[in-house]
Amino acid sequence: MLIGKPDWLDRLAQFLVLAVGLFALLFGLFMIIWPLDWYVAIPTVITTGPPNKHFIRDIGIAYAVCGFILLYASWNIHLRWLAAFAGALWLSLHGVLHIYEVSVGICSPDVFIADAPGVLGPPLLVFVALGILFARQRIAPAGIPRSLFLKVATAKIDESEKQYLYEVAAAPGHAFEKFTHFMPASMHRHEAPAILFHAARMGANMVEDCGPCAITCANWALVDNVPRETVNRWFKGADNLPEDQALAYKFGHAIATQSVDAFELGDRIEAEYGRTVRFELAMSAAIVRSYPAMKRGLGLTKACSLTPLEV
Repeated sequence: MLIGKPDWLDRLAQFLVLAVGLFALLFGLFMIIWPLDWYVAIPTVITTGPPNKHFIRDIGIAYAVCGFILLYASWNIHLRWLAAFAGALWLSLHGVLHIYEVSVGICSPDVFIADAPGVLGPPLLVFVALGILFARQRIAPAGIPRSLFLKVATAKIDESEKQYLYEVAAAPGHAFEKFTHFMPASMHRHEAPAILFHAARMGANMVEDCGPCAITCANWALVDNVPRETVNRWFKGADNLPEDQALAYKFGHAIATQSVDAFELGDRIEAEYGRTVRFELAMSAAIVRSYPAMKRGLGLTKACSLTPLEV
């Protein structure tokens, strides 16, 4: 999932989807508004037969709709990646039709080569963008097939964590899909420094759990480039932490314990780092504690681990 601000590769993926969306929308509008002008503007189209304004506009609508969907997806590509896939689906099937026609001799190779950049290029660019995000695991889990999600998510985790996810996946009423939409909220970080954000998460998480969920919380901090030695110090509590980390850790702890100290600690964070940072730390600390709390409610975690924690 995306944590923090997008980097240049994220922006590249976003730009590719945006560019294809603009192309598809404008191309579709051209076909809808000026169908006969479009017919004579594309040299290879003339070879397919006489123009039919109705059919040209039909195809133009398909292009325009794909463009709208892709533009919608590009605004938040990390969460709306499935919309980008949907927007590229018709474009890619259109390209498959062109490949079929040249393979069976309906159109000549010269015509196919002339059409290929405009027909095959746009959907390929969208799939390249999605490939970048998937390879870097920078997409929200909502929309990923359940079996694939479970295979990846349970590959190297504690048995209680596996059981917890399997129960969510098996629950009726689309509980799993709702759960995957909920997960990114606990990882929302945009302005907050990574080290403060994850210190607050750990402070809240350790109130509820000091076992597998705490390790998961720590591993996300490592993914966000927090030093390993720093994360391991958090397992021992707020004592002997640098002042900024101790402040964030205690803030998360106070939120999880519903302590009145949360007001003073939050005010100090807001005065030093701003309202947005306070919001991000507060939201994550409030939500992250739900995971170990839910496991306890399911009877999967009865006591904290007595083994010293370390990642």
